[in-house]
Amino acid sequence: MSSTKNMNTENVSTKIMASYGSGKFLTEFIMQAFGVVVFKFYETVIFEDAYAWLPTLAFVIYSVYNAFNDPLIGYITEKKTTRFSAKYGRRFPWIFIGSLLWVFSYVLIFAVPGGLTSDPYITFIWMVLTVCLFDTLYSLWDVNYQSIFPDKFRSENVRQRTIAVGTAVGVVGIALGFLIPSGLADINVIEPYLINSILIASVAFFVVFILIPGTRETPEMIERYIEDRKKKGEESFFSELINALKERNFTAWIILYFFYQSGTVSFTASILYVGDYILPEGEGTTIIFVGLLAGALIAIPIWQRINSRVIQNNQRTLMIAAIVMALFILPITLPQINNSFGFTLFVFLGGLGFGGYWMIMTPALADVIDEIVVKTGKRNDGIFMGFRAFFGRFAFAVQAISFWLVHEITGFNADIETQSESAILGIHIHMALLPAIFLLIGVFIFWRLNDLNSEKVGRIKTELKDLGL
Repeated sequence: MSSTKNMNTENVSTKIMASYGSGKFLTEFIMQAFGVVVFKFYETVIFEDAYAWLPTLAFVIYSVYNAFNDPLIGYITEKKTTRFSAKYGRRFPWIFIGSLLWVFSYVLIFAVPGGLTSDPYITFIWMVLTVCLFDTLYSLWDVNYQSIFPDKFRSENVRQRTIAVGTAVGVVGIALGFLIPSGLADINVIEPYLINSILIASVAFFVVFILIPGTRETPEMIERYIEDRKKKGEESFFSELINALKERNFTAWIILYFFYQSGTVSFTASILYVGDYILPEGEGTTIIFVGLLAGALIAIPIWQRINSRVIQNNQRTLMIAAIVMALFILPITLPQINNSFGFTLFVFLGGLGFGGYWMIMTPALADVIDEIVVKTGKRNDGIFMGFRAFFGRFAFAVQAISFWLVHEITGFNADIETQSESAILGIHIHMALLPAIFLLIGVFIFWRLNDLNSEKVGRIKTELKDLGL
């Protein structure tokens, strides 16, 4: 059978790797812009200070919705066979259609009809509906995009090369997702935010078409899918949920990913607050975002070399990169870091860990998925990626709640330009101290739970080849 090709002789072109990697650009570009802008847009532009709790509540509702939406999308797309499946595969149609609709939905978040802004509760409903629509369409495309990776790129060598390419491209997406909205600092009217969202969506729309070669499923993949469908029983959604949570290494990865996302979302979303309320007049946030980009780009080849030649364990490298990021951003907690040079320096250093974690997290998850496939004898990648998506977006609720609490405790007031010392300290706290704590908690739990080492991963890959999976 063609599906039993030796995974160690896999031949994938750089063009395919770069095309697949453009999906990393797409995800990070829009999600970073979302994380940087959306909460601040509704907290400081749309709602009066008396209603500043409404965007926090909206993000909590959004996260509760995620609890069902993301795993359910993964389950449905895993189980549902479309009329295009035999020709295009089970993933590609969802990826293409979902990504186009998702890009458009980003604009709707900022297209607040003028009449709604006079009633904060109606505007609140608009926010909830648009962010939940955005999330549904994100899940539709991203769950399938992530699920295709372990099946399309099967050898460790090809996975590492694909992720190295994807990470480099993705870091550019992260940077642009920061840089394009960075001009919104000190702007308190709707129109520039809407124009900014249209610009972001236009770039993203172009990238969707670059994705096509890298996300198309090969005849061998479609053949494996058809054979896999014949072997699968129709387990219920809740059965699949319970089965997923029983997987120790998957649970460990998910917990670390949740704390990593909570930390990075809080870290990056704080930068516009730094620009608005801490930096001296004339100093912008663009250089800070460039510092993060530079640190991450420099880190990619270094971490790749360290992981492949020294550590040789994706799980351990993941932990070390998270620790590096936590320790390097922690000094930003100090109020003495109060100019663009100081912020840029430590954001650059944090980027060294950020780039390593971001590069290695997908191969680390692929190892975990491979273990589950060997245990179960079938590929249910979409279901597991649905849980991954949920915990990734639940981090936005953590960010919203933590910002609201810190702002309430420290006396932050979005309507005034000059903040108190305690309010400024609060911005430092949700930019550095809280993210560092989140990362270190995640690393500790991951270290206690995860037991995948290089020898075990090697055995799993051999079994996968023998099983033709």
